Amino acid sequence: MARDTEVSCLVKYLVFGFNVIFWLAGGFILGIGLWAWFEKGTFDNIAKVANVPVDPVLIFVVVGAIMFILGFSGCVGALRENIILLRFFSVVLGIIFFVELAVGVLGFVYKDWFRQQLDNFIQANIIHYRDDPDLQNIIDFVQSYFQCCGGEDYNDWENNIYFNCTLKESRGSREACGVPFSCCKDQGNNNVLNTQCGYDVREEEINPSARALAIYTKGCVPQFEAWLQENLFVVAGVAIGIALLQVFGIYLANSLVSDIQAIQALW
Repeated sequence: MARDTEVSCLVKYLVFGFNVIFWLAGGFILGIGLWAWFEKGTFDNIAKVANVPVDPVLIFVVVGAIMFILGFSGCVGALRENIILLRFFSVVLGIIFFVELAVGVLGFVYKDWFRQQLDNFIQANIIHYRDDPDLQNIIDFVQSYFQCCGGEDYNDWENNIYFNCTLKESRGSREACGVPFSCCKDQGNNNVLNTQCGYDVREEEINPSARALAIYTKGCVPQFEAWLQENLFVVAGVAIGIALLQVFGIYLANSLVSDIQAIQALW
């Protein structure tokens, strides 16, 4: 009879182990986000978060907080055999799964709309390039990694006040009519980073061939599309792997809830 009055240890500790990893990862990501906010002085002026379309650190804080809360509820729910916490974990994980599924399906059906939204997002962040150091680093990384410049093309940097061509005459800005250094192609000297390589490259008198040798002229939206097509199977594999992990977590939590309810019914 003892075996009928105890939940499966295998299921219980699988749920616990699954959530310990989730909990620790969430705490780590949340800690990084809060530390970055502290370093930037965001807590001294919380309005800074609203100055840019998306603060990269805010993504860390939100994702870390969700993972931390989910992991905590799963861990405690499994150890204490608490049905409410286990159901909370299962329902929230299920909602996340279906939101991801819906985004994937809609992204395939409404490709043009999503493409336009991505371009609008990049354009908005180009405008605020100098407003946040984390945002600036993210944009520089994306442009370097995807070998691109701007949203649709390099001329999108005209929308940034520091790279706008009109500043050349009005203020004598050296960055005017240029692009960030992350748009520049590798010149063969990797020991020294030339942060001025993008100066004046958008001047009208610059030969297009010479410009194409100096910077990436394609935008990040078409380059991302090309990268997605080239790595479609890898991206699909990662997405399916994440989805299976989520489904597995939901299944384990529901199995544990069923065991607990079955035992409670015997009392």
